[in-house]
Amino acid sequence: MSDNEIRTDHFRVKPGHQVRLDDWSTHSTDGFEGTKEDRAALLASLNEQLGDLQQTLYAESKHKVLIVLQGMDSSGKDGTIKHVFRTVNPLGVQVANFKRPNEVELAHDYLWRVHQQAPRNGHITIFNRSHYEDVLVVRVNDLVPAHVWHRRYEHIRSFEQMLADEGTTIIKLFLHISKDEQRARLQERLDNPAKHWKFEHGDIAERAHWDAYTEAYEQAIGETSTDHAPWYIIPGDHKWYRNLVVSQLLVATLEALDMHYPEPIDGIADIRITD
Repeated sequence: MSDNEIRTDHFRVKPGHQVRLDDWSTHSTDGFEGTKEDRAALLASLNEQLGDLQQTLYAESKHKVLIVLQGMDSSGKDGTIKHVFRTVNPLGVQVANFKRPNEVELAHDYLWRVHQQAPRNGHITIFNRSHYEDVLVVRVNDLVPAHVWHRRYEHIRSFEQMLADEGTTIIKLFLHISKDEQRARLQERLDNPAKHWKFEHGDIAERAHWDAYTEAYEQAIGETSTDHAPWYIIPGDHKWYRNLVVSQLLVATLEALDMHYPEPIDGIADIRITD
């Protein structure tokens, strides 16, 4: 592998694969040996490619793309969005955050609020957390009985199949960090005044459930990684490598759509603006 090549295929979870997160490295850089300057240059190149592809996606208005970002607290969901999507046109990219459901959302089925945020033609939508919270948080915190969250795997597979059948390209990314890396990042939020706003007391309580969340993620990923809505387990301890992998994956996915700008209107070559 060359110094500036980022492979992504081996991060994909095969359908029916039983996932053990301990088997997936959090700190691997897969032999990438570039300098800090090389990394920055490669990310800038990928940013430019992604911006161009997103522009074509928006102009063609034929395809739609859903990106699901999940991970433990402090795994880098916000940072991924900031660094990977810095060159895209905000008119064609939306970020949907799914926090604790409000009273209206709780009065509907758990997928109701999610479906409303699905992307339309020509658009990319990023789910910063997602419908998977309803087989993660609710499971770990015993908010619903086991038989309720367990049947949701089938709901989710069917929901994503429907989106794919209607033309949505789905990419699901689990940002995989170690428990030691999470500790360091949470401590940085305490030590750096500019990051105090990111820290919540609940972060410590959730960290105490690390093993339970690991088990919940393992089952959720294994149950719902499909050919039309695959999961990718992205090494997340090194932020720079995470950004490169995600960028390369998105560029390759959009390139595979074989998009083209719409044909111009008739006679456009003869039109002249005279005043």
